[in-house]
Amino acid sequence: MEAQNKQRIYDELDALFPDAGCELNHKNPFQLLVAVMLSAQTTDVSVNKVTPALFTAYPSAKELSEATEESLQDYIRSIGLYRNKARSIKKMAQILVEKYNGEVPNDYRSLVALPGVGRKTANVVMAEAFGVPAIAVDTHVARISKRLGFADRDDPVIVIEDKLMAEIPEERWIKMHHQLIHFGRYRCRAKNPDCHLCHLVDICLEDNKKV
Repeated sequence: MEAQNKQRIYDELDALFPDAGCELNHKNPFQLLVAVMLSAQTTDVSVNKVTPALFTAYPSAKELSEATEESLQDYIRSIGLYRNKARSIKKMAQILVEKYNGEVPNDYRSLVALPGVGRKTANVVMAEAFGVPAIAVDTHVARISKRLGFADRDDPVIVIEDKLMAEIPEERWIKMHHQLIHFGRYRCRAKNPDCHLCHLVDICLEDNKKV
């Protein structure tokens, strides 16, 4: 990508979302890990509606590991894939208790080895909970990366992640991750993007721009 276009993107995202951050409510790494796992194919807003009661009932990995799947389902029934998610967060909590004294490990390999934890979830936890530079590629990040030219249209998630890390300075990774999510969530949506308001529309590679 041309340096001029890259700087335009940085400047626009900084102007639109100077304080972009994680929108999943959490108080510690354990709550963050659970919330991110629950957020798969579900909005952060929906997750934030169920986690207060869930975390009150099960404030740590120990309590969560001892819960029945049925009781966990009752707390998260309103979000998508709640049965599978209840099973995954219980198994994850059990491993935390058995191997890590109930604490969330602060290294990537240990995180992705946990049940139900993939690359995106691990990267979010590493960046948000432990301040380790990482870029998590969700549907918003993938879409915006392709539209703005950081990645090619057919690139899979792992390739998009590698390209973003190669193009973007490491000190911007965490902030840029959140900014791309906000941009995709509130401006450059999958359907009905606000192209008429976008200052980057001239470099956008989307075929169906609404201008």
